Amino acid sequence: MKKRVALIGSGNAFFKDEGVGLYGAKYIKENYEFDEEVLEIVDGGTLGFKLMPLLQEFDLVLIINTESDESKQPGTITIRTTDEFLDGSLVKKTANEVEIAEMLQICSMADKVADTVVISITPEDILSVEVALSEAIKNAWDAYINTTLQELQKRGVSIKKREETLSLDEILDIFANPSIEHSRGF
Repeated sequence: MKKRVALIGSGNAFFKDEGVGLYGAKYIKENYEFDEEVLEIVDGGTLGFKLMPLLQEFDLVLIINTESDESKQPGTITIRTTDEFLDGSLVKKTANEVEIAEMLQICSMADKVADTVVISITPEDILSVEVALSEAIKNAWDAYINTTLQELQKRGVSIKKREETLSLDEILDIFANPSIEHSRGF
């Protein structure tokens, strides 16, 4: 039986770099092919506790988001397992960061919980109200996406780049100008 994997893009697209997890999940969804019976890509937005059922339905959950740790340079990528995430040393600056940490704590006590990995990038600007990314995050974009793809592949997810792809700027434009009529959204 194949393991079921969820890739959850988490964050708030209205606060500049805080939307990077959403943009990353959308970028992977649009630019790569994968077995949809194995991998499901989820717009986790700022759902926080509402993501809890996913931690019980899937075998593996990868969450991509920001980590507001001012001791790290913007663009620094960190990979943590649930155990590392729960050791209490995380900086929890945004509501989204607090909810994910608390959700993982609660789910860690359940009978069945997914093997969870959190891939975070240190933002430069999570205060500006703008659907955009800072230069520091744009410069680290390829590494952020490649790190996420490598973590998926390490866990048995086969991924192939599509012939026709969308650029980061096109992904940002989709979030800035969503449209049901033109199928523009997550």
